[in-house]
Amino acid sequence: MVLTPLVYWAQRHEEIYLRVELTDAQNIDVYVHENILHFRALGHGAKGQNQYEFSLEFLLPVKTAVAHKSTQRQVNVTVRKEQKGWWERLTKQERKPLYLSPDFDRWLDESDAEMEIREKVSTKLQDNTPLTLKTGFLFTYNLVQFLGFSWIFVNMTIRLLVFGQDSVYDTFHTISDVMFFCQILAAVEVLNAAFGVVRMGTMPTLIQVVGRNFILFIIFGSLEEMQNKPVVFFVFYLWSAIGIVRYPFYMLRCFNTEWKILTWLHYSLWIPLYPLGAIAEAVALVQSIPIFDETNLFSIPLPKAIGTSLSFSYFLHTYLILMFLGVFINFRHLYKRRQRHFRTKKRKAY
Repeated sequence: MVLTPLVYWAQRHEEIYLRVELTDAQNIDVYVHENILHFRALGHGAKGQNQYEFSLEFLLPVKTAVAHKSTQRQVNVTVRKEQKGWWERLTKQERKPLYLSPDFDRWLDESDAEMEIREKVSTKLQDNTPLTLKTGFLFTYNLVQFLGFSWIFVNMTIRLLVFGQDSVYDTFHTISDVMFFCQILAAVEVLNAAFGVVRMGTMPTLIQVVGRNFILFIIFGSLEEMQNKPVVFFVFYLWSAIGIVRYPFYMLRCFNTEWKILTWLHYSLWIPLYPLGAIAEAVALVQSIPIFDETNLFSIPLPKAIGTSLSFSYFLHTYLILMFLGVFINFRHLYKRRQRHFRTKKRKAY
């Protein structure tokens, strides 16, 4: 009876990764013949100390050269694809073997793998160019944003403690100038991502910056009726709470320095704050709709044969749906980045 070990797999555009669960593996024999990978080794697996083996016929051609590295806990096998590309499955047979499962510690979908390639290229380019000017620019930018959001957060906190509920209603008039400055300056983040100055996705960054500026300038800035509403306080407070953790984290990264508590806060605090911020922004949108209907602000005049005007509130209804779609996409992107970060830390610990 042939004993098969547990095998976990993941892929990139150029390589296949296999993780064979065998403890203290010995006499390891791994090779590819006619596009079939053969593995045999003596080790401690699911059936105790025995000889384990398996064969996998790959979906597409691979190179015959196979690299493997054994640790006390497992055997890691790397196989290079004959042609770069993304496979829809690992094996030629549609029904995967029972012993084969995805390796979620290394698993990426195709878009995430492309992002990983761009990050590697960006890192290589950065390693070959002077970093003094770029480091100084990024540090200064993050420092200015940190000081701005810190001023907002501390000012709002002190006013709330001193004046109580009354401070909630005049948030816009006391805070908006600094918030306008910080959010206009945030456009630099989109340019940094687009030109590869930082290793961040351009689209998620653009969604966040445009979304915040839309709320700040269109909803709060253009409607005096919205400026005294409590929702302004909650939106500003949540934005600043994220900012006072986010920007010092990036300041330290400019010098390849890490503070573990700050790193954990950066990758974890946004999980409750980001959805709460999205809900606060949605409340602001909903509250502004009847005001736009009443004032006809930003409405588009129409010919008399069609109607009087196209209310801006129709756009806001559509924007509300798109906003939650953007929040979902951004949340998914940020959560995957968080998982990759802690997986990488875990692998380095081993």
